[in-house]
Parts: sequence; structure tokens; C-alpha cells
Amino acid sequence: MKALRVLGGAGVLAVVGATTVILATPASAETATFVRTSSWETGYEAKITVTNNTSSTITAWNVQFDLPSGSTMGTYWDALLTSSGQHHTFTNRSWNGTLSPGATASFGFIVTGTGNPANCRVNGQSCAGGGNPTTPPPSTPPPTTPPPVTGAMRAAPYLYPGWGDPPAPGTVMSATGIRWFTMAFILSAGGCSPGWDGNAPLTGGVHASTISAIRAAGGDIIPSIGGWSGNKLGPNCSTPQALAGAYQQVINAFGLKAIDVDIENTDEFENEAVQDRILNALKIVKQNNPGIKTIITFGTSTSGPSWWGTRLINRAAALQSNIDVFTIMPFDFGGGANMYQNTVNASEGLKNALKTAFGWSDATAYAHMGISGMNGLSDQQELTSPATWTQIRDWAKARGLARLAFWSVNRDRPCPGGGVVSNCSGISQANWEYTRITAGF
Repeated sequence: MKALRVLGGAGVLAVVGATTVILATPASAETATFVRTSSWETGYEAKITVTNNTSSTITAWNVQFDLPSGSTMGTYWDALLTSSGQHHTFTNRSWNGTLSPGATASFGFIVTGTGNPANCRVNGQSCAGGGNPTTPPPSTPPPTTPPPVTGAMRAAPYLYPGWGDPPAPGTVMSATGIRWFTMAFILSAGGCSPGWDGNAPLTGGVHASTISAIRAAGGDIIPSIGGWSGNKLGPNCSTPQALAGAYQQVINAFGLKAIDVDIENTDEFENEAVQDRILNALKIVKQNNPGIKTIITFGTSTSGPSWWGTRLINRAAALQSNIDVFTIMPFDFGGGANMYQNTVNASEGLKNALKTAFGWSDATAYAHMGISGMNGLSDQQELTSPATWTQIRDWAKARGLARLAFWSVNRDRPCPGGGVVSNCSGISQANWEYTRITAGF
């Protein structure tokens, strides 16, 4: 896809005595470039980059455009959105509004449909830097292959190599259409050093070979840092900078596009100092890795986040941590028989907590939310059947949630009899049934 940016500024030739001087007049407007980063049969993912082509620092920006009939805006990131019909206005976040001369800021979004933005304006001027707004040239027809992995990051069930008879990822991927997995677990391998399960190196071993197999099959992974069991990085790294450095080691080892910090254990979740350390570390990670998605996963009550969960959200807002997705785990809360309604109630509680903390609309709050369920029977014998999981998926999809996961692909196999074990769900089901449902997200 060709970019829209046209750099302004015409050269002026001035003759002073016998000396010839070339004066380049400074560009007089910001510009914005549009590019599709991936396309599939029913939509695409795009990025717009705002460039300050003026000679002065700007402290805010907005980009407006129209989508043609038949194309609708989906999820978005790294900007705030207000929409009126087919007209969409993106404004900067608190952390990326100030641009010095020549500096850039980018944001992304997903469109359902094949139409490109039209009538693009940045800070009230043409996105091309002057004159009439520019309409992007038509793109080539979208491919009929499955969505590339960047469009499928939202659906990423947990996979745990080395536990519970782990399945071959290529088998699951070809059977279900899933493309991303959340891979468990990064722990402390001694002090502030990260390692798989706290005892295996980041590269090499079963985790690394599993990641290679997933990528060879056209997929990718999000590492889960933390979890319930084991020694965590959050309490062992003494400063946010040290913790961010540990996270960075994981990012660098695999060239990651996203990380998930699972902050459910009490030594992290119910510890104010560790909560703040994690949030400040993720803020540093976001600043050092433009475009990376940061996810926090934590437990919930049937009505929404607990006191500790609400504190985590409020501190994320106060510290401007720029967390992309707040994911709740609506299970093991003694929620009774109706897991669909309990999940919806918990999610609505999360939405309200996000709205209070950040001042977001319903739509914006939903776009920063995730659900991570437990397939089949939970540890407390709560039943989430395939039909219920389909209801939960459809509810989340209709509201534009950012993430859907479950624990775990290892358990996505039948074992009737009510037992909760590592390699099956405790119910009668088809192999990989929950993964297939999740892929439809």
C-alpha cells in the first residue's frame, strides 16, 4: 500500500552578492501516512504515522478521516477514538502527543471491510501536507488466505510446553485455525533473571522449540510472565528499571509483539509495592519498544475486580503505564452454575472500573479489556461448556474486546468423569473444541 505523505517545503534560491545560498523553507504542516500492515478476506489492519514537519514542537495532534459505506472501525491502539457515523477522529494519548520537529507518532486500528480512509486531515490540514485532503489509492484485492498473525493476536489461548501432555502446536493450528498462543510461564530463574518455568533458559529447550514450531506454521506467541505458582520476577527485581530489563530480555530473545504479565499470585497481586513496580516497568517497556502490546491478567470476583484489582487499574492510570489490555480470569471464584452471566457481570465490572479510572467511554473501555476463561471444569468444579464458551466469545466479539484466552490448550480434550487434570477438560467434548471456538474471535 502506498503511503500518503507528501513532504512540504519548496526550495528558494537567493543571490546575495557573489554568494549563492539555498534556503529551504520549513514545512508548514504536519503530515500523516496511512499503510495497511496486513489484509485478509474480510478486513485489514492499518497504521497511521503522524510526522511533525513544522519547525516547532507540537503538543497535541488529531487525525480525522471517513470510512466508506460497508467498512466499519474495529479495535484500535496508541490513540483515542471518537466516531460519528463513518467519520472517525483519532487523538493522541497522554504519552505520544508532544512531537519535536521531525518526530513521529503512530497508531493502529482494524477495519472490517475493504474500504480505505478518505478525506484524511491531520490537525485540520490535509494529511498530505497541504491542499485538498488526499484519498489513498486503491489497494490490491485482499488475499483469500487466513488472516495473518497480526490480525489474530486477540485470540490466544494458553499453551504450556512440558506439562499435561502438550499437543503439537501445528496439529492444533491446522485443526482449528488458531494462530496465536499465550505461552506459560516466565518466572525468576534466580533473582531478576527470567527463565521458562524458572529453571530453563529463554532460548533452547522445549519452550523455544515450541515457539519455532508455531512460527513455522504461520503463528506467533505471547509469553505469560508470572502465573500462580513459582518464584516471580516482580518481587525479585528490586526496581522498575531492573524489572523492565528482565522483560526486555524476553522481548529480545524472541522479537515479541506483545507480553502478558499474569499478576494473580498474592506475592505480586496483593502487594502495593510490587504492583507499582510492575506498572512502572511496563511503562518503561512501552517507551523502549514502540508498538509492543502490554497485557496484564488478574483474577476477579463475579461482580468485577476486587479491591486489589481496582487498585491495580487506578494505579495504572495514575502512573500512565499505558497498558493496552486488562484481562480478567472469570473462574475459580465460586461463581455457581451460570458461568456465562457471571463472566458478563465480571466483565461489566471491569469496564466500569476502567471508565472510572481513565474517563473512557464504554467502547474505549471494552477495547482495552480481555477475558481469560477456563475450559470445561474449573478447580472449583464450575462448568464452562463449549456452548457457554461460544456465548462468551460472541458477547466479547460484539463489544470489541481486545483479547480472548483460556486455560488451556493442553486441557482442550475430553475426559468425562468430572476430574480436573492437566491434559483434559473434565467433560465430554471434541478435541480442540474450545480452541476452535476461540479462533472465531
